[in-house]
Amino acid sequence: MKTNTEKFGVTPHQPSLWTRADALKVRADDPTTTQPLVRADFPVLNNDVFIWDTMPLRDLDGNVTSVDGWSVIFTLTADRHPNDPQYLDEDGNYDILRDWNDRHGRAKMYYWFSRTGKNWEFGGRVMAEGVSPTAREWAGTPILLNDRGEVDLYYTAVTPGATIVKVRGRVVTTEHGVSMVGFEKVKPLFEADGNMYQTEAQNAFWGFRDPWPFRDPKDGKLYMLFEGNVAGERGSHKVGEAEIGDVPPGYEDVGNSRYQTACIGIAVARDADGDDWEMLPPLLTAVGVNDQTERPHFVFQDGKYYLFTISHTFTYADGVTGPDGVYGFVADSLFGPYVPLNGSGLVLGNPSSQPFQTYSHYVMPNGLVTSFIDSVPTDETGTQIRVGGTEAPTVGMKIKGQQTFVVAEYDYGYIPPMLDVTLK
Repeated sequence: MKTNTEKFGVTPHQPSLWTRADALKVRADDPTTTQPLVRADFPVLNNDVFIWDTMPLRDLDGNVTSVDGWSVIFTLTADRHPNDPQYLDEDGNYDILRDWNDRHGRAKMYYWFSRTGKNWEFGGRVMAEGVSPTAREWAGTPILLNDRGEVDLYYTAVTPGATIVKVRGRVVTTEHGVSMVGFEKVKPLFEADGNMYQTEAQNAFWGFRDPWPFRDPKDGKLYMLFEGNVAGERGSHKVGEAEIGDVPPGYEDVGNSRYQTACIGIAVARDADGDDWEMLPPLLTAVGVNDQTERPHFVFQDGKYYLFTISHTFTYADGVTGPDGVYGFVADSLFGPYVPLNGSGLVLGNPSSQPFQTYSHYVMPNGLVTSFIDSVPTDETGTQIRVGGTEAPTVGMKIKGQQTFVVAEYDYGYIPPMLDVTLK
């Protein structure tokens, strides 16, 4: 009997492993892999809303795309509530930190546009209220399909459950700005199956989100990356020799790391339009290392597959740790084997003096890395912070073989297009 991969002309593969030995090589504050300090006097894109995960409009090859000279980004967005009694402290002052921490429960997909690739203008909601089938609209990918302006927005519909979905609409431009039309019929695509990818029934803390469709530059087929956890009941996973790797004496004890089961999932499309998908085994697993491999995405360079993902300090397993930031792996073919970049996987982490300054990094094929500002200390002790909810400075990065290097810093939210499409 043929496996799922063989059905679609895909060679069966074993997931690559991000091992505990790899993670032991992570070093915070290495200048070649550390995000420059974000100043506490950063500008805010819009004082009425929080924004976090940023999704540039792109094509299926990964190129960040403008339309009729207008750059477009989508963001997870939530209204700020400075006058809501539930977010006022006992003295009547706005508790912005509590408001910020509650944002995920009311996350919606918004869009922004710009002539310069920065200084973004507020566009508004992508979907009207009630279009999305669930309460929360979580991160995904907007794909410009053609020169008619058609856009497929893949995203995560959350609560109840978590389902990878897509909705098709159209981008319309004028001399004065950009609007989104359509985006009225959401199509469910797939959700965790319990055999390859963990379900909510198996683990109340499971993750299944962040679709990133792409065209494989070598076989031309349509695939999708997503974040998941390895299937199985919570606490039942084994952290064996393969997951541990080549650790030095004294590091064999894995503690309670069996609870960390992150993986980067992949699916293949059965059709050309991306309406029918089949999940495949994970590309990479991090059992015993980390519990989240969020927003996975590729950069295709020099015939290699550079696989990037974001993760947190608090989601690391017992006995290993690393900064909040972006981690990466490289392979010569889509299905691996993948090896960690820089020996450890760490590509761009927050400095230890400002451990929560940025998150949700997205590495673009031109070497630019965008992210959002989470919180920045405003005093030397780090006890006072300023909440962000806005675009962080863009970082320039070079990729050379199995190594990466921070080489530049740009303006806040600088996301220039790689190509421009003229609508017909």
